[in-house]
Amino acid sequence: MTRACNTASSDRIDPGRRRGRGAISARPGRFEPSREIVDDGWGTLDDPLPPLRTQVTEERVQSAIARNTSPDVPFDRSLNPYRGCEHGCIYCFARPTHAYLGLSPGLDFETRLVARPNIAEVLTKELGNPRYRPAALALGTATDPYQPVERERRLTRACLEVLEAAAHPVGVVTKGALVERDTDILSRMAAQGIARVGFSVTTLDPDLARRMEPRAPSPARRLAAIRRLSDAGVPVRVMVSPIVPGLTDHEVEKILSEAAKAGAVAASWVMLRLPREVSELWQEWLAEHRPDRAARVMARLREMHGGRDYDPQWGHRMRGEGLHAQMIAQRFARAAKRVGLAGPLPPLRTDRFAPLTGGPDQLRLF
Repeated sequence: MTRACNTASSDRIDPGRRRGRGAISARPGRFEPSREIVDDGWGTLDDPLPPLRTQVTEERVQSAIARNTSPDVPFDRSLNPYRGCEHGCIYCFARPTHAYLGLSPGLDFETRLVARPNIAEVLTKELGNPRYRPAALALGTATDPYQPVERERRLTRACLEVLEAAAHPVGVVTKGALVERDTDILSRMAAQGIARVGFSVTTLDPDLARRMEPRAPSPARRLAAIRRLSDAGVPVRVMVSPIVPGLTDHEVEKILSEAAKAGAVAASWVMLRLPREVSELWQEWLAEHRPDRAARVMARLREMHGGRDYDPQWGHRMRGEGLHAQMIAQRFARAAKRVGLAGPLPPLRTDRFAPLTGGPDQLRLF
């Protein structure tokens, strides 16, 4: 028997197999050929398949730091120790990157991960290049550096050890409470003005969070992590991201208020983005989990993107346009100001940077 779940009619996965996962289907990436279920004569077409387990493969990277020239993000370099993310957030804009691996941006993205075991070693070499010039590096922009696999792999911590040894500025982006494990490193770096954390809180509704971000920490646990980091002296920016019009936009003020109470010192927001395969995955999720809101949510999003599910143009993709987008922006600004989160964070320092020249032996000195 040949089984595949990658066509419009056969890509949906039985609910029993995908328990604890965000995506409903294994929709094919844009580079994959269509496949279908066929009976190969063994009479086992209807045999039950096992639950979907997380698989981790490895790739050895040639470069650690990725560069970008996007005018609507505040950094030009980033670092991602993993491809794919077990948190399973159905709205994740990085899902389409799995298509480049010949994998589904749907369930494959959250069940077939790629770890980069040599990333800290390569990072050390790149920071030691005489031509390298430091600037704030974003850690975890594509996939979460503190997803569950990090507990065993410890690649994120290894990268932080390199960055601390070089006194290189870093901004961590996460929704994983595992970041608390690295409070020791982050607090030391924060004391030098070279580290801060952006923590994502999408909703305070635990049921909605469980469905929309099935393997991410609960909203209450995220607020507790913000408190732990803040108490350790690490500046935390709460990211109300993504805001889903018609589903989570009514929570903006409450999220900002709770984050401020937990010790956050700044805030930002991004509207829901539905690039490439994410749009169909998101609409499948809405139909199953929030059918009463589906039409309203998509109508709002299309209103913000000129009638399309998503408009990727610079300066537009993060916020959308139109009356409803303007209202959310105004509400966010007022609420952030009211709770003391409206001010910008000071820039991370670059003057402390000291290129690593001794390789692993130098790292052991710290």
